[in-house]
Amino acid sequence: MANVLIIDDDKGVCGLLSEMIENIGHHATSVHTLESGLHESSQKTYDVVFLDVGLPDGNGLEAIPRLLGTQPPPEVVIITGSGEPDGAEIAIRNGAWDYLQKPLSVVKILLPIKRVLQYRDDLSKHRKPAVALKVHGIVGGSQQMKACLDLVAQAADSETNVLISGETGTGKELIAHAIHGNSSRAPSSFVVVDCASLPETLVESSLFGYEKGAFTGADRARDGLIKQADGGTLFLDEVGELPLSIQKAFLRVLQERSFRPLGAKQEIRSDFRLIAATNRDLDQMVECGLFRKDLLYRLKTMSIVLSPLRDRPGDVKDLVMYYTARLCEFHGIATKGFSPEFF
Repeated sequence: MANVLIIDDDKGVCGLLSEMIENIGHHATSVHTLESGLHESSQKTYDVVFLDVGLPDGNGLEAIPRLLGTQPPPEVVIITGSGEPDGAEIAIRNGAWDYLQKPLSVVKILLPIKRVLQYRDDLSKHRKPAVALKVHGIVGGSQQMKACLDLVAQAADSETNVLISGETGTGKELIAHAIHGNSSRAPSSFVVVDCASLPETLVESSLFGYEKGAFTGADRARDGLIKQADGGTLFLDEVGELPLSIQKAFLRVLQERSFRPLGAKQEIRSDFRLIAATNRDLDQMVECGLFRKDLLYRLKTMSIVLSPLRDRPGDVKDLVMYYTARLCEFHGIATKGFSPEFF
């Protein structure tokens, strides 16, 4: 049975959708404002969200990224007014599964509802169940965090490239470490490339390495970070900061698993697993010509989107207790507690 959330200020629309959804064996919840809809979606896992564009407290189109940022992300079906065809196109481009145009009727919406629910049912049958994980430093028991750890388990059990997206401070590197630490590559190196802090003039030599005499100051040969990750995991942190010239070169490395260090005459191979992370909208960067579409396609073979703490308040208590215990241990004092009123 699927859980369906309906966000629409028209109670008639909510009633019609709820009745149809429950008549075919699923559960429906209705709310009438954008704020209450976003709160509800952060507290409970939903398979499908029907989202009106024109809500009293905001534009539904602007809420699509937040809804898709929950884990696991729901399918979003936009409900538009009769005069909003452009909004429907924008919604689809931003990840909405489908759209319905008012006025709604049983004939108009029955097939789309069945299609999206069947799609979610098929999707769930192919999801692997959660397994026991080593998750050092990852704290929280919210639905979003549990779903995220399910994805970590799936990623750890495969060799596929993973793109981790989320705001600064959401724990992207912790998730990358967890994927590596639970994979068959755990005994080998986890090599971090901080793309945001590498000067553009040093990116190529840092990644690919160089031979002695390759440039002024190269008084000895040095392995690049790609070679250092041989047998292990290469983590490209803030991959959106890579210069376009390096993006092209790195795309070839992903395709061939070989590269030529600066000044070298022969290519060398490196067997690494790639995990990348970003706090930027790479799809938008592609549209602006700042990121290669073909590289993004290869990076996001599997995608994990991390929700900010403000969208998972249920994790606040766990985090406070975890870091309080660590601080007390560090300072050699008895573990402190908190009164119920504090939370």
